[in-house]
Amino acid sequence: MATRDDAQAILEQLAGPTARLRDDQWRAIEALVVHRRRALVVQRTGWGKSAVYFIAAKLLRASGHGATVIVSPLLALMRNQVAAAERAGVHAATINSSNVADWDEIHDRVRDGELDVLLVSPERLNNPDFRAEVLPALARDAGLVVVDEAHCVSDWGHDFRPDYRRIRTLIGELGADVPVLATTATANDRVVEDVATQLGVGEQNTFVLRGGLDRESLRLSVVKAGNPAERAAWLAAHIDSLPGSGIVYTLTVAQAHDVASLLREQGHQVSAYSGSTEAAEREELEADLLANRVKALVATSALGMGFDKPDLGFVVHLGAPSSPIAYYQQVGRAGRSTATAEVILLPGREDQDVWRYFASVAFPSESMVRNVIRVLEPDRPQSTPALEPLVDLGRTRLEMVLKVLDVDGAVRRVKGGWVATGEPWNYDEPRYRSLDEARKREQQAMLDYQDTDGCRMAFLRSQLDDPELGKGERCGRCDNCTGVHISADVDETEAQDTRQRLMRPGVELTPRKQWPSGLGKLGVHVSGKIGDGPAPGRVIGRLIDLGWGARLRHLRRTRRRSVRGRRAGRGEGVGVVGLGHPADRRAGVGLGSSSAADLVAGPRARPTRQVDRPRHPAVRARTQAGHRGQFGLSSRGVERIVARARPRPRRGGRRPGAAGRRPVRHRVDLDHGGPHRASLRRRRCCPSRWPAPADRQHPSHQ
Repeated sequence: MATRDDAQAILEQLAGPTARLRDDQWRAIEALVVHRRRALVVQRTGWGKSAVYFIAAKLLRASGHGATVIVSPLLALMRNQVAAAERAGVHAATINSSNVADWDEIHDRVRDGELDVLLVSPERLNNPDFRAEVLPALARDAGLVVVDEAHCVSDWGHDFRPDYRRIRTLIGELGADVPVLATTATANDRVVEDVATQLGVGEQNTFVLRGGLDRESLRLSVVKAGNPAERAAWLAAHIDSLPGSGIVYTLTVAQAHDVASLLREQGHQVSAYSGSTEAAEREELEADLLANRVKALVATSALGMGFDKPDLGFVVHLGAPSSPIAYYQQVGRAGRSTATAEVILLPGREDQDVWRYFASVAFPSESMVRNVIRVLEPDRPQSTPALEPLVDLGRTRLEMVLKVLDVDGAVRRVKGGWVATGEPWNYDEPRYRSLDEARKREQQAMLDYQDTDGCRMAFLRSQLDDPELGKGERCGRCDNCTGVHISADVDETEAQDTRQRLMRPGVELTPRKQWPSGLGKLGVHVSGKIGDGPAPGRVIGRLIDLGWGARLRHLRRTRRRSVRGRRAGRGEGVGVVGLGHPADRRAGVGLGSSSAADLVAGPRARPTRQVDRPRHPAVRARTQAGHRGQFGLSSRGVERIVARARPRPRRGGRRPGAAGRRPVRHRVDLDHGGPHRASLRRRRCCPSRWPAPADRQHPSHQ
């Protein structure tokens, strides 16, 4: 039988000879290894949750049990965990999207019993081959199943992933004596209950270990430094004074790249890191930060769960996350082995625009979901790109719907795509309404955090329902507790210089090289390589830009959503991109929040190729699209281009007849791989809004 001394020996291999196994860690290990129970562990970041399951895996393997299966959500987390397993002499391997070529070999090693630990991304559980060939063997032979970052299983949580729900199928097929461990650091009471229900670890015999969430090394501060340019200038002026190396979080991919570029121009050693960064480059960037070769990574939430740099000196948020739970999770990267670490929030009014966008692309309405079920066939698989033109959903949103429907049994993923099962499906509207209300409460809580004069750490702990938080307890470290507030003052010269850098117009977008899939279903019979594609397009900026964003959002709010340029092919075009709110979609403006998939009105040029069908319901697809103009399209992420020409009535509401048709107006919808949707309607507008240079104006505009 495994003993505490055995566990201590393995811990020393993991963390060094000075490491000591704590009583609460041993209780969790004992529940899994000795008593073969299911366990739910909710503990703060840095508590040592990974040590618990690696020690348990090693002890179970030594007792003759099968390999441990760890479901882990992020590549960075997997890489750290594999490295940790090797230090303890544990044979580990991972199956994820970055090592496709190794899957067959790993499958063979699993079948031959050569692996002690197999780390699996949740997306693998939805792969037909994996479910058919690997999953049954894992369920039959597993010695332990670990669900890391288990809050992802809950759609109440801040990082809901539909693939996590399939874990319940894996757990349901396990033997009664196979222990299951679910771990997380970021879950309040509601999320904990939902996780226990979803994973089936809420039985009476479940061992629950829930501890305090105070982080004694973190010094929390809020700095209200003004508009986006002033906040960026503040960051540039103060980043070198922050201790060690750290992470600067932004809300969008575009902001991460823009801020990193701005800081590099001013001589700071920083790099951008996001979900669009290639896997090999991510590894290199993580290694640079671990080795302190950069002052900071300017990152989205893609650099979050599981990234382990014990001496990370600071975390700065240029923009507030929409949830205190998400914020606590991200600031938890800092100060794991240091006496103190700076945590600074630089909030802005535009943060709420981003929050509203992500809320607007939550689970779709019942009519949209039923339309997805309707277009699927029971005996003919259809891929996601093939389904996209048939439903009014972007790629990422469509994939989420399909995964949820798959778990619910209404559809099934097979080789070649998706098929309908014919099983009845009910739209849980009350639940989705409750989710929306919960998100609004969390957003308000994040605003309250910025304005509170109480202890900031106590505020976050209360949002997470910390069982060890005492009434009136204060951390004694945050700006409110100490009375030492970081100055928000910014040198006017530096702010002006930053503003000029941010306001430089022009974002070049590389045009796509392949026609989007599925155009044939819309009556446009083109496919394959675009032989005579457009020149690169340009936009003035994006709604989420720190420079142009405020102006463009003002245009959106005042319903001046338009593109200005010279008429009849003269002058320069201006791209305006909106935030995907339902009202914006009606008005022809959507979101372009990554460096790709922005909307472009480039230099006016005659189309070089046109595929056209007359009038309603007309579909236009062009390599250079737009009425007497050109739309350049990003080659990253943009999956569909559909231009619809609609007859419009004369003023006064009279329906158009044969002689009453006005010139058609074109709408271009761009859906792409991220959770973003962009669209634009070109309209004529007052020439004074965006006047062309005098020497290039049309005579009627001079």
